[in-house]
Amino acid sequence: MQTFFTDEQLKVPALARSNEILRSCVHCGFCTATCPTYQVLGDELDSPRGRIYLIKEMLESGRAADARTVKHLDRCLSCLSCMTTCPSGVHYMHLIDHARAHVEATYRRPLTDRALRFVLAKVLPYPIRFRIAIALAKMGRPFARLIPDARVQAMLDMVPKRVPPVSRNDDPQSFAPEGTRKMRVALMTGCAQKALNTDINDATIRLLRRLGCEVVVPKGMGCCGALTHHMGREGEAHGFAAANIRAFVAEMDGEGLDAIVINTSGCGTTVKDYGHMFRNDPVAADAARVAGLACDISELLQRIGLPEGAAKGMRVAYHAACSLQHGQQIKTAPKDLLRRVGFEVVEPADSHLCCGSAGTYNLLQPEISRELKARKVRTLEAKAPDVISAGNIGCMMQIGSGTGVPVVHTVELLDWATGGPTPAALAS
Repeated sequence: MQTFFTDEQLKVPALARSNEILRSCVHCGFCTATCPTYQVLGDELDSPRGRIYLIKEMLESGRAADARTVKHLDRCLSCLSCMTTCPSGVHYMHLIDHARAHVEATYRRPLTDRALRFVLAKVLPYPIRFRIAIALAKMGRPFARLIPDARVQAMLDMVPKRVPPVSRNDDPQSFAPEGTRKMRVALMTGCAQKALNTDINDATIRLLRRLGCEVVVPKGMGCCGALTHHMGREGEAHGFAAANIRAFVAEMDGEGLDAIVINTSGCGTTVKDYGHMFRNDPVAADAARVAGLACDISELLQRIGLPEGAAKGMRVAYHAACSLQHGQQIKTAPKDLLRRVGFEVVEPADSHLCCGSAGTYNLLQPEISRELKARKVRTLEAKAPDVISAGNIGCMMQIGSGTGVPVVHTVELLDWATGGPTPAALAS
């Protein structure tokens, strides 16, 4: 793609990076075949290629974002399926992230939009605030249909029936391995996950200790920054990320770390990108070190190795989270691990398509999200599974709200198969 940025514009690192990405696009349109929003809406501007044109024109002209551009950029899930498909290697993730930061800096949204986004940014990344918000939302849930804004209705509809008690395993501490220590790893405990499902981190800690890992929950660690980053709130996102970099580096330079383990794939995609996020910052070297040690729990388990298990007589439908299969290009590891410990693993049709969760997308774009959820649930249920497995809390909540089939994290099944307790969703 030909671009016309001025020499002065290209002195700005973000614009220079976007120019590189834009120039790598050859207009082939392969991305439209795998874009969920294009499949639902059928509008070229709701495809990656269409959004790339909108972003190019906006950034090249140096103008503020307008309502038309914002509408189509907001509809992007950031599922990154287009990056998996693209034969030219267009790094759409960095481009859309830059565009959203530009939108946030130059566009004044309607008051209701600003209010909703402010609430999400100030609540979801903070587990205590999130728990309080869930309690308040439960009180308002009976009146959801009286609220005219579909986004507020979606927020109330997504409120879980039960919120688990706080797990003290999420507090900063160190867990000794069972037997000889093979490695020392830090566990990113997440933010929303600590409020919605504490079983995931508990299962991760049990499994890693059983495999000979000392597991550390670093002091000062918090939200990875993904939620605010994808809303264009760059300052807040970088603040979260910088705090995590300091927390992880303190452990790396202290007793040392062999890996930074992440069991929420949306967080993993962001942490692995810290090197890029801080490439022009004084902490660039430390950010790159952290990004280099970050790995999904399935990657680490493949590295360590799991014992083979007897057949469990249980069919698991594996849902591939977009942030795992497209964002991190991890496609076979979770399935291989499940099969190794004895589960029958099946995959739904169109497994590359998003379930519609996508961070805060299901709250900000509820109509499109509901359509994608219905499609995903249909394809999963068509496999007649006993349980649905996923590697991301957002996907679990999204799919779980549309099916009666139990939905659990992959690590819960692996923990159970190797000596841990039965996952709560299966025990009830």
